[in-house]
Amino acid sequence: MTNHRVASRYAKSILELSLEKGLLEEVYADFKKLISFSEENREFGLILKNPIVSSDKKLTVLQALFAKDTQEMTVKFFEIVARKNRADVLIEVAKAFQELYNLHQSIQVAELTTTYPVESAQKAVFENLVKEISGKKTVQFIEKVNPELIGGFVLKVNDRLLDESLKSKLNALKIEFSQNHYESKI
Repeated sequence: MTNHRVASRYAKSILELSLEKGLLEEVYADFKKLISFSEENREFGLILKNPIVSSDKKLTVLQALFAKDTQEMTVKFFEIVARKNRADVLIEVAKAFQELYNLHQSIQVAELTTTYPVESAQKAVFENLVKEISGKKTVQFIEKVNPELIGGFVLKVNDRLLDESLKSKLNALKIEFSQNHYESKI
């Protein structure tokens, strides 16, 4: 079984358990913390994925990092996963859990890239557009600033990409002009 399938099954089980126990928000915060910690510390992810490091050592690292200010159910989940020699998929489980949480809460994550930080009025227009595209109630933006776009914006919602940047329009014109549309009448 692939790591993605394993991760999604673990994520689904911890989501269902957290819903049953009424601890969904706490577990979500714990998994967000795990993801951000793994993004900030590359070595942490490498330790979890390293087959040479024993599962007991991985569990010790997880407990040292997350035992104090993490929900008890999350720590127990980390223990179970580590004892099953599946600590290598924990970060993927956290990402899959985040996706399932967003689906459960009807949250759409959208990536918005512009040449400057977006103001609240413009953000509201983009939010309405994303709600219309996705049909979800709430929108979370991942905002990026890229001055190379020259102007306009790039909006990514799931697998849809709306590229209204000046850079892409100039590239399209460049391709158009590079083709020879002139036909000689001689």
